[in-house]
Parts: sequence; C-alpha cells; structure tokens
Amino acid sequence: MHKPQILSSQTPFAESSGTTTPQPGSTPPVFIFDACHLGVVLRAVLGVEVALAVAALYTSASFTDWLLQTAWLTSGGLPGTLVWLLMACSLKSVLHRMKTSHQYAIGMALGMAAGLYATGMMYLTGEVQHMHWAANALTGGVLAAVLIGYLVLRARGTVPAATSAQLAVLQARIRPHFLFNALNSAVALVREEPSKAERLLEDLSDLFRAALQDLHSTIPLHEEIELAKRYLDIEQIRFGERLQVEWVLDPCTMHVGLPPLLLQPLVENAVKHGVEPSEGGAKVTISVKSLSNKFILLRVTNTLNPTRHIGDIPSLSKGQGMALANVERRLQLLHDVHAEFSTTQKDGVFEVRICLPAS
Repeated sequence: MHKPQILSSQTPFAESSGTTTPQPGSTPPVFIFDACHLGVVLRAVLGVEVALAVAALYTSASFTDWLLQTAWLTSGGLPGTLVWLLMACSLKSVLHRMKTSHQYAIGMALGMAAGLYATGMMYLTGEVQHMHWAANALTGGVLAAVLIGYLVLRARGTVPAATSAQLAVLQARIRPHFLFNALNSAVALVREEPSKAERLLEDLSDLFRAALQDLHSTIPLHEEIELAKRYLDIEQIRFGERLQVEWVLDPCTMHVGLPPLLLQPLVENAVKHGVEPSEGGAKVTISVKSLSNKFILLRVTNTLNPTRHIGDIPSLSKGQGMALANVERRLQLLHDVHAEFSTTQKDGVFEVRICLPAS
C-alpha cells in the first residue's frame, strides 16, 4: 500500500488496476482534508494558538503579562500559520504529483518559511532587540510537521471507514433471511408473473454489484437514489401494502455528490425497524431539498410500530446504531464541519437528517 499524499486534495492509495472489481489488498482512492479545507484551517489556527499561549507562560510574571505575551506572539504566529496554509493550498496540485517523502520535506520547508515570516511580524510589532530567527524557523517546521501528521491520520482514516461501509452493506445484502426472502419471492413469481421475477432478480443483482464495486469518494445523488429504489422494489414484493414509500425529491439536487452506499443503508434501517416489526406496516419517506443553493437537506423517516412499548425503544436505537454511526463517520471524514448529521424520534416517527454542501 502506498502512503497517502498529504497536502493534495486527492490521494492515490493504490495504483489503478484498470478494473472495477476490487482485488485483494487493494484500496480505493479517497479524498482527504487538504490545507484548503475549513476544518483544517480552524484546527491549525487553534493548535498554534494553544502552543503560543503555553509558550508565553514561560516568560510571563503575571496573568496580565501572559495575556500581553500571548497577544504579541499571536501577532506573528497567526499570520505565519495562515501563510503556511495559503502556500500549501496554492501548491496542492503540484504536491499531489510528488512522492510522500517530498511532500513531507516541502511541507516542513514551508513551515520554516512561515516561521521566518512570523518572526518578521513580531519584530515589527515588538520592542525586542534580538529575535531568535533560527529557533523560530525551526519551530515553524516542527508545527508544520505536526499538521502534516494530522493530515496523514485523516487520510488514512478514510480507508477503513469506506471499506467498513462497503463490507457492512455487503453483509446486509447476504443476510440469510434477506437473500432467502428475495429468492423465495422470485420463485413464487416465476410461473405466475415471470416479468416481475426477472425484475426482482435484476434488482438483487444490482445491489450485489454496488456492494462489490470499487468505492469512490463521491457519486451523484441520483445514483444513490436509484440503488435505494432497487432495494425498495425488492422489499415491496415481500411486504406488499405494508410498505408505503414516498419520494420528495428536488430535481436541482440530483447532481450533488455524496459518499457511496450512504442512502441505501438508511432506507434499509427504515424498513427493518419500521415496516418489518409492524403488522400494519409503516410509511418510509425519503426527501431531498436544496437550502439556499449551498446545502442540501436529506431526510429519511419511517413510522414506528404503534404497539411497541416504551421499554422497546432503546433496542431500536441499538439496532440502528452501527449503520448510523458509520454514515456519520463517513460524512465527517468527507465534509468535516460542513456536514451535519442528526437523528430524532418523536410522535411515533424516526427521522435521520443529513445536511451537506451542494458543491
């Protein structure tokens, strides 16, 4: 496995094999949080500010003196940090094509340059006769190395999350009862309604194909919707009128990219915990709408069994927890602070809300 590219926006974790079927030991390419990302900027600024505040403690005689020292160090450290982020962001297309070791070296060199810039800013704003230019440059390189290490950890964190999502969906698809029910429904339809049986088997084949294919960082929303519809078509044959489905889709959102295999597990949870335990069935609603052309709001809701006792509610949340936690983790890795994920349960309705950037 190749080491992740650090300062670039896309990371080739493994060489492309020219086939869509994942080979043993291969890892799909993923996107990481590059230096242009808001989450990286906020964490970098906060981390440097904490380091400067701690450093000011060593030369401060009082609380007021510590505040003044911290403010003075910030006058250089904050611009220096922003300069490093700006340079790394501007050069990301170039750094993307370099080896990992070269990215480390260039990232630390940019950190040293930012340290010298920060020293110059402090020299202009302070009344210090002697500035430790070399020490400050070295400190800038060390802080840059820490930030690079953070980017590497975030890059590597996307791989197990994406792989886990793929395996989780595959495992869900081959659960004995699901596979048995789907095939049993197909057998029952072969003689009376062969066209329905053929469509059911095609839908089942598409679900397996989606679970086995290489995962990309994002796919268009309309592809996720088609996959969810295939799953619901199979379950519709199984549950009949017990499964009521409503789609409320904004055509303007169909191009938005989102992590693959994100919507279908949420729909499956809605069927499993809403329709399956209820003799009278349940209603599953999937809605997507645009929010000011900058974000989209995706909601998956399902009505709950009205005969479920209050003491049974925790078991419902526990059953849904693994899939929902996986979805939330993948959203954090891809969109960080730009995405929101929440679940609510009120008045006999369980709802999952996802808000993510429309660009």
